[in-house]
Amino acid sequence: MPITIIPDLQRGGFILHCEQRLPAPLEEVFDFFSDACALESITPPWLNFHVVTPTPIGITAGALIDYKLRMHGIPMRWRSEITVWEPPFRFIDLQRKGPYRHWEHEHTFRTDNGGTIMGDTVHYSVPGGALIHRLLVKRDLERIFSYRQQTIRQRFAADPITTS
Repeated sequence: MPITIIPDLQRGGFILHCEQRLPAPLEEVFDFFSDACALESITPPWLNFHVVTPTPIGITAGALIDYKLRMHGIPMRWRSEITVWEPPFRFIDLQRKGPYRHWEHEHTFRTDNGGTIMGDTVHYSVPGGALIHRLLVKRDLERIFSYRQQTIRQRFAADPITTS
């Protein structure tokens, strides 16, 4: 599935969007994504990404989750808040602390012929604006979300059917 990144003309910044079809029931896919620690397994190893919030993490609207990672060798902390929690159809995490000026990630899930269409839409902006985005961030996000799609495909033995 292609990963599209376009300018966000309403908010400033950018919008990343991608979807993929998984041959697994909606509830199974949502259950996997509702485990904050599962994020470690679908994040590229070069980011050294780890959940630091003590487990188990009860995911509901208002839940705060802390992570540590390395971007281009620089150690960073990231805190997300779950701002919308609508199982098994969607949830939104909002960066409260981290490397982006703004990061709001909506995860969507819908049934499709016995499988599930999983979607990611991220509204984000970066320090340094369009120049830093073009030089570093866009390429990084494309690599991260491509890795994520491949790993999720393997996790759910996804078929090659994708949507846009």
